[in-house]
Amino acid sequence: MYSGFSDFLPADRIRFNEPMKNHTTFKIGGPVDIMVMPRDINDIKAVLSFCRDENIPFFVFGLGTNLLVRDKGFRGVGIKLGRNLTKMSISGTRVYSEAGVRLSDLSKKAAAHSLSGLEFAEGIPGSVGGAVVMNAGAYDGEMKKVLVKATAVGHDGKIKDFSLEEMKLGYRKSIFQDSSYIVVSAVLELKPGDKEKILAKMREFARRRTEKQPLEFPSAGSTFKRPEGYYVGPMLEKMGLKGFGIGGAQVSEKHAGFIINKGNASADDVLNLIKYIQQKAREKFDVDLQPEIRIIGEE
Repeated sequence: MYSGFSDFLPADRIRFNEPMKNHTTFKIGGPVDIMVMPRDINDIKAVLSFCRDENIPFFVFGLGTNLLVRDKGFRGVGIKLGRNLTKMSISGTRVYSEAGVRLSDLSKKAAAHSLSGLEFAEGIPGSVGGAVVMNAGAYDGEMKKVLVKATAVGHDGKIKDFSLEEMKLGYRKSIFQDSSYIVVSAVLELKPGDKEKILAKMREFARRRTEKQPLEFPSAGSTFKRPEGYYVGPMLEKMGLKGFGIGGAQVSEKHAGFIINKGNASADDVLNLIKYIQQKAREKFDVDLQPEIRIIGEE
């Protein structure tokens, strides 16, 4: 069934029984039956067409920074956009980027052109596509404030441009999370600024990240969405969960809002720790914590 991919993709763009732990920042995850790495929109359309015709399940990801794949892996196709769709260009204050570009790299390119508005993205490890889908943000900045439009490919192969309004961006959400569209590029509108001030702001954000976040351990960033009226890190500290672990998964001692892989953690370790934290948050604060990370794979 999967051999048909070689009819339209070169061999170096196809991997069989590929361990997902090699493609996520959590360094966790069982094998996907086949991973494909499309070079452009036409490749994506061909992959989607084949999956549709053969009734093959698939999932799409960028750089795997916000992803937890279960231990049994995924029966179907993983479509990896990160490190593949990487074109970007700047014209005046308009920035064009394909979905596979690392968001922090785009922020550096914008700074080099004395453009302000993407400073918040310094140090965010995810891709531009993932940042649009999640409406990524930090330090009072978010994609919603700079996005003009996004181009996406539907599961039917049709290309559609989405305006800012059509994307329905909210806190860590967008229309793309519940639709059959794959973001392939985005256009941002930034503002002219002083290059040194922009770079100084980015250095300060980078310093804060290094100081406050457990960047020395594999993780998928903030584990939970922020519930109204609370901050997750302090909430977990009040529950005495800072440093608490199950198997190789641990609530970071540096920032309790992060679950880290202390070494050889399984997806089950992380999922059991998430469930435990959710239970405690309901008991103590009557708060229903929702994961910010995307969880996929065979249960």
